[in-house]
Amino acid sequence: MKRISIFTIAIAAGFFVSCGGGKKADRATTESGVPKNPNLVAETSEEIYVDSTATSPAYVIVNKPQVNLDGFTTDKDGYKVIFDGTFKGWRGYLKDTVPGRWIVDDGAIKFNGSGGGEAQVRDGGDLIFARRFKNFELSVDWKVAKGSNSGILYLAQEIKGQPIYISAPESQVLDNENHPDAKLGIQGNRQSSSLYDMIPAKPQNAKPFGEWNNTTITVYKGTVIHAQNGATVLEYHLWTAQWTELLQNSKFSLEKWPLAFELLNNCGGENHEGYIGLQDHGDDVWYKNIRVKILD
Repeated sequence: MKRISIFTIAIAAGFFVSCGGGKKADRATTESGVPKNPNLVAETSEEIYVDSTATSPAYVIVNKPQVNLDGFTTDKDGYKVIFDGTFKGWRGYLKDTVPGRWIVDDGAIKFNGSGGGEAQVRDGGDLIFARRFKNFELSVDWKVAKGSNSGILYLAQEIKGQPIYISAPESQVLDNENHPDAKLGIQGNRQSSSLYDMIPAKPQNAKPFGEWNNTTITVYKGTVIHAQNGATVLEYHLWTAQWTELLQNSKFSLEKWPLAFELLNNCGGENHEGYIGLQDHGDDVWYKNIRVKILD
C-alpha cells in the first residue's frame, strides 16, 4: 500500500486550518464544541492511499483535530467520562459539528430516528468522539426503541465518501425480538453485542427494547473482548489469520467488498488506533454512561 500525503498542517491551539482554506478558531470552543486547551495541537490532513495490487480503489483518510482528554473527568474506577451530559468532544463522522438528529435527552445521547434506515438523511449521520484510542476499555449503556438498530464502532478511521463501518469493527445494538437483522447472518452474529456479521454474542443476554443494557468492549494489543450485561460474550484477535478468515466469511470479504476488506483487515491503520462511534441506522436509540479506560 502506497501512501501519498496531499495536505498536512499542524498548528498550536488558537488557530484551526481546514481543508477548505485558512480559518481562525480564536473563540471559546472549537467547531466540535470542545473547549480550547492551550496544550491541544490541531492537525488536519488528508492522505491518499493507493493499493499497488489494484485489488481495491484508492481512498482518502481525513485526519481532524484530536480532543485533549485533560478536560474530562476521571471517575473512581479510573475511566475517563467522555459523555458528561453535553456534546463536548463529540462531532459527526466526517463533520465538524453534531448532526441535528443527535440530541441530549434526559441525561443520554439520543438519535431521533428518521425511519430511513442507513440512508442517513441530511441532519443525521454517525457520531464519533473526536479522539483516537489504541488500547482501551469502553463501557456504554444503551437502550433501543421497538424494532431499532444501531451499533457501537471502534478503531474507526474517517474515510472520505465512505460509511464509518467500512473501517471499524462493530458491536451490534439491536432489538433482537423485533428487528429482522436478528434472524439474518449466521448463528445470531447480527444480534446485540455480536461482532457484526462475524461472531455471535453468547450467551445472548440482552434485555428487551425500552430497557437499559451495558456493553463493554476491551481492546488490548489486538485482543478484543465484548461483554454484555456483565457477561463476556465473545473474544477475537485482530491482525491475525483468524481475523482475516472472519472477514472472508462475512459481507466484508475481499470478493464482496474489497475496500472494506482491506481497511478492516488493517483496522486502526498504521498506529492501530481509531475513533469510537455511534451509528445512525435510522432508528431511535439512546446511549449514556460512556466511559473509556486507557490501557496503554
